[in-house]
Amino acid sequence: MKASLKRKFGRGGLEVTAMGFGTAPLGNQFRAVPEEDARDVIQHAWDSGIRYFDTAPMYGHGLSEHRLGESLRAFPRDEYVLSTKVGRLLKPVPQGGLTSFFWVDMPPFEVIHDYGYDAIMRSFEDSMQRMGISRFDILFIHDIDTFTHGTELQKVHFRTAMDSGYKALEKLRSEGLVKAIGVGCNEWQVCEAALRERDFDCFLLAGRYTLLEQDALDTFLPLCEARDVSVVLGGGFNSGILATGAVKGAHYNYSEAGPEILDRVSRIEGVCKRYDVPLAAAALQFVLAHPAIATNIPGTRTSKHLDQNVALIERPIPADFWAELKKDGLIRQHAPTPA
Repeated sequence: MKASLKRKFGRGGLEVTAMGFGTAPLGNQFRAVPEEDARDVIQHAWDSGIRYFDTAPMYGHGLSEHRLGESLRAFPRDEYVLSTKVGRLLKPVPQGGLTSFFWVDMPPFEVIHDYGYDAIMRSFEDSMQRMGISRFDILFIHDIDTFTHGTELQKVHFRTAMDSGYKALEKLRSEGLVKAIGVGCNEWQVCEAALRERDFDCFLLAGRYTLLEQDALDTFLPLCEARDVSVVLGGGFNSGILATGAVKGAHYNYSEAGPEILDRVSRIEGVCKRYDVPLAAAALQFVLAHPAIATNIPGTRTSKHLDQNVALIERPIPADFWAELKKDGLIRQHAPTPA
């Protein structure tokens, strides 16, 4: 599949490329990215035919949005699709007063979680100002999941988002300021609960439909198909192991992989070796076979990394490879696989 192939996205007339550009790394995720490198990789993505870009206030506490907006101003606005997220406001703090597990060398803004109507509207306007644009195409409510907030607080934030924040998104959509609204988080169960309550167009699901995890096939992805709802797939490497393989210290969902996961990945790698298929290519292409998943957005830090991801998505994989994974019980029998 060509990474630049345009695919239908939801019900609002949008089209996204099969491979999108996830910009969390440009927020200095785990290590700093020089300004010149950030500009170069966005330009390279454009030259490679990528026309969907995703960002969020969370990514580098505003840095990702700022960098992406600066570069995108060089391109015709109607030729790309842009998404950001709401639910986090950024409050100025004294320089040097912040520490973070995810971000380094970030601007002096702390994150305030707020999923209410007024905060959503303010977040939307703040993001437009940071990026220097007048509209977004897609707006996601960000991280109303247990992974982010814990069990009890998640219930509070979810309820606020559904009862108050959703009204803001619905207003923005009805006024044509965005074309699609949805939820972006790390848990398909939360996405499904939101879809059963409200009229969402799309979801960004991070890491919960991969070569290693397919529980979303039970109810969530079929519900998306039934309602013509599109899914953006992030975290397709499960935070590392499906790119690195079962090496010592490999990460699975932001922690060191345990013996069971290492063993399963090793078995998948065995099939990959027999068919001369890179593990990362299988990981990126597998998710795109599902009819509800419109695009895959691997986080991209450098132009070299982007070229690698494009090549992996476009590398031919024989049908027998997928059949053997199913025969060996390494992916679900009814999981869609690439043609």
